[in-house]
This record gives sequence, C-alpha cells and structure tokens, in this order.
Amino acid sequence: MWGGRFASGPDAIMEEINASIGFDYKFASQDIRGSLAHVAMLAERGIVSQEDADAIKAGLDQVRREIEDGTFTFSRALEDIHMNVESRLAAIVGPNAGRLHTARSRNDQVALDFRLWIRDTIDTLDFQLRDLQGALAERALEHAGTVMPGFTHLQSAQPVTFGHHLMAYVEMLGRDRGRLVDARRRLNECPLGAAALAGTSFPIDRDMTARALGFDRPTANSLDSVSDRDFVLETLSAAAICAVHLSRFAEEIVLWATPQFGFAGLSDAFTTGSSIMPQKRNPDAAELVRGKSGRVIGSLTALLVVMKGLPLAYSKDMQEDKEGTFDALQALSLCLAAMTGMVRDLTADPKRMKAAAGSGYAIATDLADWLVRALNMPFRDAHHVTGRLVAMAAGRKIVLEKLTLEEMQSVDPRITAEVHAVLGVDKSVRSRTSYGGTAPANVRAQAKKWLKKLAAEKPAP
Repeated sequence: MWGGRFASGPDAIMEEINASIGFDYKFASQDIRGSLAHVAMLAERGIVSQEDADAIKAGLDQVRREIEDGTFTFSRALEDIHMNVESRLAAIVGPNAGRLHTARSRNDQVALDFRLWIRDTIDTLDFQLRDLQGALAERALEHAGTVMPGFTHLQSAQPVTFGHHLMAYVEMLGRDRGRLVDARRRLNECPLGAAALAGTSFPIDRDMTARALGFDRPTANSLDSVSDRDFVLETLSAAAICAVHLSRFAEEIVLWATPQFGFAGLSDAFTTGSSIMPQKRNPDAAELVRGKSGRVIGSLTALLVVMKGLPLAYSKDMQEDKEGTFDALQALSLCLAAMTGMVRDLTADPKRMKAAAGSGYAIATDLADWLVRALNMPFRDAHHVTGRLVAMAAGRKIVLEKLTLEEMQSVDPRITAEVHAVLGVDKSVRSRTSYGGTAPANVRAQAKKWLKKLAAEKPAP
C-alpha cells in the first residue's frame, strides 16, 4: 500500500495495534456501495475508461457476493476493510483495479463508510423504537383504567393508571426517535471526494456520488469532511439518552416483579432461575437492559475523550471511533428487542396495584383540591387542613375516606358530606381530566392517537 516510501514491513506489534479489520469488516457493504458510486462517477467524468469501470464494477460485485456467502478471507496484514476489498479486487480484475482509488483517500472513504453505516443503523433503531412504542400503547389501552400508585421519591404520591404510566414511556421514546432522526438528517452529507484532507485536482462530480448514495448534498469543507466524528457523537448521545429511558423502565419492571411490590411479573420467557434457590424467578432480561445502558453511555464518553484534543485533520486516534460505537448501538438494538418482548410478556396484577394506590394517603391532594373548589379556601390553607386530616387518619391507622364527617369537621367545621365524592382512588384518577392527565378517558384517547400515528408511518425498508 505504501511500499514506495517504506523499505521494510511493519513490526508485528505495529501490525497488531494498527490493524482494524477485526471490527471494521462491518463496513463491507457500505465500502462496496461507496466504491461502486465512485467508479461510476470516475467513468462519467472521463477520469477512468468505461471499460475499466465496468471491470471494476463486476469485480466489486463478486467481492460483495463472496463476503455475503462467507467465502471471503479477511487478512490482518491488509489492515482494514478498504485494503482487503481492494486487494481482492486486484486479484480479480488485475492491475487496473488500482484506478478505483483515483481522486479519493482512505480518509474520505472511511468517513463515507461510517456515515452510511450510522445512517443504516439509525433506520433500524427507529423501526425498533416504533415497535416498542406500539407495544406500550397497546398495553396502555388495555390498562387505561387500571389504578396504580404514582410515585415521587419512590413514595406514594397520587393515584395514576397503569396505562398512563406506560404512555409516559411512549412519549419518551418518541423524543428518542426525534433525536435519532435529527442526527440522521444532519449527517446526510457525502464526504467522498474530500480525499485525504484538501480535495483533489481531478475533475470529479461530488454531487453525482452524493445523489447515488442517497445523500442530500456533498460536504462543503474537505478538512471538516475527514476530521470530524460529530455525527457519531450525536448518534451516541441520542442512543445514551434512549438507553437511560430503557434502564429506568427496566428498573421499574425489576421493582414491580418483587414480592414486596407484586404489581407485575414476567413469564419464564424473560426470567431465569437460581442454581441454589428453586423458588427464584429473576427478571434478568430487565436487569441486563439496565446494565447495558452503562456500555452505551461509556462508549459516548470514550469517543468524546478520543476526539477532544485532535488537531485537524485526520489522526489515527480516530480509528478508536468504531469499536465502541458498534458495541453501543448493537447493545441498544438488543435492549430495544428485549424491552419490546418484556412489554408484551408483562402480566399486571390490577388488584395488587389498586390496593397499593390507596396506601400512603395518596388521595390527600384530591381532598385539598376539594377544599379549594368547594370552600374557596386558598390552596396553602387547604394543604394545611389536609395535612392535619392525614395526621389524624395516620394516628388511627385508617385511610382518609374512613374518617367520619364529624372528625373532619373537628379540623375545619366548613367541611360537608360532599367531600366523600372525591375520596377514593378510582374517583381520583377519573377526576384528572386536564390535558395529559391520568383520567382513563385521556389515556384511551392518547393510546389510540399514538397507535393510529404509528400505523400510518412508512414501514422500514
């Protein structure tokens, strides 16, 4: 590859640290796509003959078939996917295969391959996120009226419905999809033709290759084209936020599956047992989703550190951009698949949820709101009165609705029997009719809206 300048080959350790074929073989499809577009442009512009271009195209098609059917031999000595493909192409086509590399460098080649790979991966992740949103919305519709505790500080706060809780994650995942789509739109510029760092003196047509590869336009600055990986960082940032959302939900599944909560459980399909305790059913799928979020976050952090001190343009440090990214996005994809499976598998216990929803005086705010509406009491005063009633009920170890009217009037004589119309978890959730609130009618409407929206989206190619 660079024998004209070097008189001898690399040391074995140099070959070991320098080789990237052990992971960048994942770019094989993208690398060949880029080469096919490049050689077609070279022929169109008269930079190579049509005869040579046709031979190179046929050779690249053969290389692709060999890779796809598993007969291609990857060589560490050839360092990376680009040289592995080019070497095999030369064996098929002969010396004229070397014309393919006219007016390009491995710097713009790898930048192109990575953009194509990230773009393809975002499309896959978006489809998986959509599938998970659909599963959540379907379960939310099923449980629109299933009452459960809503928590703050992991303490009972106010009753909500299980459907409302699930729909919260539909909204989060919708924003995750938006971030990935936004990253895809920004990365959709073609770096091919930037060459090593300064462009090329050949009369290439960068618009032609950009169109052929589905990009919106070519990149505008050759230095920027080969030296930045912000499109990877942005995608990893979106992936890390998504992984955090999945991890939070996974943590809730772990809690719900405990005997102490008992809100919901998973079947044998998404749990494992213990080698010593025969009674155990561990929510390992959820725990692994929770754990793998660290790998995604770690990959983002690692690449930020790699890039933070690099002067323009390309430096070999940037070879460290791939392994962590491959690992992170593969882990996220697996987590999405596992979470979708768990959502469809999850069995709720409505009776246990409802019983827990009434604990901890979770309807206290409903009582305070009634005092404001019925007695025209300032909310801070209503808050104080309600606090005294909660203390009274707690002292007797009963729920608020079991307090007699006389007991309530001992705190504030203006309270009437009408107060009992708002006390109770079912009454509480039905009253939360503000837009975005937990009222079952709201949840049904939102779930149906999302399911209709998701059904109308174009399916993945």
